Formats: sequence, C-alpha cells, structure tokens
Amino acid sequence: MRAIAVFDLDGTITRHDTLVPYLLYALRRHPVRLWRLWVVPAALLRFAITRDRGVLKSELIRAVLGGWTRAQINRLGVAYLDQHLPPLIRAGALRAIERHRQAGDYLVLLSASVDLYVPMIGARLGFNETTCTEIAWHHERLSGQLTSANRHGAEKTEVIRALRTRYPLATIAAYGNAHSDLHHLGIVEHPTVVNASLGTRKAAQALGFPLDRWP
Repeated sequence: MRAIAVFDLDGTITRHDTLVPYLLYALRRHPVRLWRLWVVPAALLRFAITRDRGVLKSELIRAVLGGWTRAQINRLGVAYLDQHLPPLIRAGALRAIERHRQAGDYLVLLSASVDLYVPMIGARLGFNETTCTEIAWHHERLSGQLTSANRHGAEKTEVIRALRTRYPLATIAAYGNAHSDLHHLGIVEHPTVVNASLGTRKAAQALGFPLDRWP
C-alpha cells in the first residue's frame, strides 16, 4: 500500500454535525419519544461540569433511541441518509475523496459520530474502512452505552497509530476541521485543515499545517 487518506466526517466532509440532526430526525418520525427528553437538562449540566463528550453522547442516544431493535435502527439510518446526506456533503470533499481513490490510496473515514449510521456513510462514499464511536446492544436492542472510546481528540491519534502499525510503509494524509483534530493531524505526513474556524486556522498556521476550504 502506497498511501492512506484519513477523512474526518462532521464539518470536514459534511457541512455540520450529523449526530444531533440524526436524533432530531428520529424524534420527528417518532414523536411519542419526546417525553424521554426529560433527562437532557441533567445530561447537559453534567457535561458542563465534566466536559465528557462520550457520556453526553451516550445519554442522548439512550434517551432518544434506547430499546430499539437493530432492524429499526437500520431503517432509521437508511431513511435519514437518503433524505439528508446528499445536501450535507461538500463538493470539495467529494473531489478530494475521488482524487485519493484515483491515486489508489486506502480510504479511511474516522469520526467521533456513532456506528448507528457512520459506516453507512462510509459505504455510500466508497471508503475502504470506517472507524467511529461504537454503541452497545443488549439482547439485540440498543442500550446506548459506548463500547469503544469516543473517537475524539487524542482517541483519533490512537487510530492513526494503529493504522501506522498495520501499514508501516504507507504515508498518511489526513483531513480535519476542528481544533481537536490538530492532535492527530500532527502525526501524519500530509495534514490538511479544512473548513476551520478562525481560531483553528490560526492554530494550524502556527503548526505549519496547510489550510483549505471546501465548498
């Protein structure tokens, strides 16, 4: 393998976050579940204190989708992506993905969003591999706990290191948009910061990372 291209999802390939719109979509289709949101204020308060994104993510997913079967979750994911994915995808991201595909690079989608729908996105966009935050099931029903690390910040760095171990001769290009992505972009040969905020752009420039903006 000559090269690996690693793409972040939310804000890099897509125009914004995908998890909250996914959960809101589920609630619009199943408004009877709105009463379960009584737990959200407490969850947000805990996050304000602990800053633990993984716990917050788990609590929101459990509130909205807890108890659903795999078949229900799969149908929800397909319907959500059919309706919302095409306008979410940046044309520049598609061009970058295709450029790496044409070069014969191994395409990896790396996201802090969850495996209830991110692998579907990876398949639709032609990625060779998808790594994202994994959610637990209990007797084939969604429980909502995380069964992996929340793939955010330093956890993405661990994924890059694992790729390096598996493919020691490959160079790695990586694309991200968030300040937290600078952590893993710093250990690849070809980092690019795309669609970033002003603060993240300044931090990236200080580190010598190339900047880009994808329409």
